[in-house]
Formats: sequence, C-alpha cells, structure tokens
Amino acid sequence: MNLQQALWRLSAVDIAAAVRSRDISCREVTASVLARIEQLNPQINALAEVLADEALASADAADRLTLRGAELGTLHGVPVSIKINVDQVGHATTNGVVPLRDHIAGEDAPVVAHWRSAGAIIVGRSNTATYSSRWFTDNGLHGRTLNPWDAAITPGGSSGGAAAAVASGMGPLAHGNDIGGSIRYPAYACGVLGLRPTVGRVPAYNPSATAERSITPQLMSVQGPLARNVADLRLGYHAMARHDARDPNWAPVPLELPRPAGPIRVALFRSYPGIPVDPAVTQALNDAARWLQQAGYDVQEAALPHFAEAAALWRTLTVDDSRRNIIAGVERHGDKAMQHSQRNLLADMPETDRDGFLDALARRQALVLQLVSFSANPSAGADAGVVAAPVPTGRRHRHAGTGTRADRRPKSATGDRRAGPARPFGAHRHGRRCAHWRAVAGLAFS
Repeated sequence: MNLQQALWRLSAVDIAAAVRSRDISCREVTASVLARIEQLNPQINALAEVLADEALASADAADRLTLRGAELGTLHGVPVSIKINVDQVGHATTNGVVPLRDHIAGEDAPVVAHWRSAGAIIVGRSNTATYSSRWFTDNGLHGRTLNPWDAAITPGGSSGGAAAAVASGMGPLAHGNDIGGSIRYPAYACGVLGLRPTVGRVPAYNPSATAERSITPQLMSVQGPLARNVADLRLGYHAMARHDARDPNWAPVPLELPRPAGPIRVALFRSYPGIPVDPAVTQALNDAARWLQQAGYDVQEAALPHFAEAAALWRTLTVDDSRRNIIAGVERHGDKAMQHSQRNLLADMPETDRDGFLDALARRQALVLQLVSFSANPSAGADAGVVAAPVPTGRRHRHAGTGTRADRRPKSATGDRRAGPARPFGAHRHGRRCAHWRAVAGLAFS
C-alpha cells in the first residue's frame, strides 16, 4: 500500500498535524480520499454530489498557504462532507426533494463558512432523507444510501449519508444536523460518533430559505459533526461553534467549561418499562459503565424523569409544527416510500388545536426544568449531567427486499470482516446544556 492509498485512513487530527508539519500535502490527502470515494460511493451512495475538481482546487490553494508560511486553520487540509440540506455556495440545497434540484445557494451557511475558513476541504455533499424527516436515508432525487457494514440494514437518517461517508473513509469528518436523532441514530447505525450540541452552540441559518424556520426547529434543531473518534469530533465541533451574526440564537459560551471539583457523575439509565433492550446493548452499556468507573467517573444507576411523556410530547410538537410545511410538501413532492411512511406516522396522530399546541410548548419547558433539576441533583447520580442510555438493536430497521440474514457477520466497506458484534450498536450519552463534552469525553473510555 503506497502513501496516497493509506492517507484516507488518517484521522482529522493527524491530517491537520501532518499538513502543518509539511509531512504530507493537502492535495495528497484530498486525492487519497477522492480515490476512496470513487471506489466506494457508487456502491454506498453516501455522497449525493462529489466535488472532485473543486476539492482539488481548494487543496492546491491550501498548499500554497502552507508554503507561504501563512497562519493555518485548525482543519487545514482535512477532507470533509456537507449534508445536502444546508447552503453551500454554488450548489443545490436539495434536501432530497425533486423540486429543489436547482435551488442553488448564493452563499455558505454558517457551519459551511466556519469549516471552510478553518481550512477544511469539502469533497462532497452527503445524502439525506426526503425533507430530512425520516430515519432512513432515501429519496426520489438522489436514491438510497446503504450502510457500509451491511446493505440490509439502514444507515439511519436523516444524516445517513454523513455517517456512511465517515464510516467508509470518505473523509474523517462530516457535517450533519439533528432535531430528533438525525445525527445520533445514523452514528449508531454506522458505528461512528455523532455530537448533537446544545441549541445555540453552533449557528444555524440557510441564506437560500424563503421563510424563517418555525418554532419547533428553532427550539430543537442543531448542526453538529460526525467522526470516527472523539478527538476528531472535538476538532470539528470547535471549528463549527463560532459566532455568526445570521443566527441571533447563537450563545457566546466558552468551548471548555471548568471541570467539577469531584469526579464527574454519570447516571446509568439501563431501560424503561415496555421498551425492549437487546442483550448485546445491555452488555455494551455495562461495559461502558465499568470502563467509565475505571477512568474515575462516578457511575450510579438512575431513572430519567418523565421519559415517556417527553418522547410523546416531542412527537406532538414536531408533527403538528410540520403540518404547515413538510407534511404538505411530502404529499405534493415526496417519493412513494416517504409518503407511505408519513401516512403511517399520521395515522394515530390527531391534529392539535392552537391552545393544545401552546400548552404542549409550555409543558416542554416544564419537562426541561425537570431534566435540568435531575442533572443538578447529586442524589440522582448526575450532578455533572452525564446520562448513559441504551440504544436498542432488537428492532433495528431493515431495508425491504434484501433477503440478507440478520445474524451474519458483515463485511465492512474496506472488505474486512467486522470484529465483535454482527453490527454496530452503542449507548447514548447526554450532557447538561453547554457541557456536553463531559458526556462525549466518556466515549474515549467506552
């Protein structure tokens, strides 16, 4: 294996360091990642748009900066992908919808501008679900994204293209967004790491939008990174989380907060009545708890307050808020699979009237207060606000019509048999507002 063939395997941290020390060039690493994309993307369809010429031109410009001895950004030379539902100048913000195929952005969204100014090389636009509102990554415009570990299993959604790209070596970092799991679920499904930051930490704005987002996305939707390790996740997040005047909700909170005086406390949320948890996930959660304890964390078992009510309330708010835009759009422009999925979703969801919706918003605030109080209560076992919770595998979504055995050990996109469990699975870690790195840091030990 020659050097260029191996460069796609490097982490973002290692690429940035090697470029800075001039051990490798930006063009070399970009060419390696583009070769990887050329090899695998036709099979996986993680990237809806590959930007080879543009990426190489950006890499050459970055190399000229390096040779001049210019001050280099933290992501200088690092290949990344951008989800196709945010604006990137000169490219269509399709959101997986046919009528938006020619919706060309005139300027970058904040997260794109921030990664670009940090020196990142954008190699492609990652696929999403139709209107980014499904837990599969499939749409009538760009087609289906496959899980690089097993084509029979969903890569998750809606940032499934981002997760599949990172998992298969099409860049060490990918951008995603999340209102109800669209970073976290694909990261879990593809065996990588994803960070949903606190609302307001990363500025969000699409210049091409014809109207402002409705209230639920303003309260819940965030931009965040996906990566193959914690150090890269931190690097990508720090480059994202900078001020942009186009988002008035951006919060000028320090990226690093003081550590608590004592051990960081972790609430271990094992299960909830009526929701099955696969034994393999229970074992993984137990392993994570043990490793965290060995690393100095104080792990205590606890139950989350109002868990089922919060889940139902999220569904009420997001679905009712979507009736004015996404739901109508799906019926007019969505593909058949998305329309079928949406009708199933709405089948047992009566529309909430104005007062009911306002009451639901007020109740949400009360539940947020309950969770914050739980996180601040030492007797609850989580005074630092870190919660480890299971992600079940027993009901993992399968792509229909594949006929693949559910228990076979899959090949990865690299052609290697995956060691350990048949498919990726994991635990969800939740941190207190603006202190999520206390939760993510624990991933390094689990």
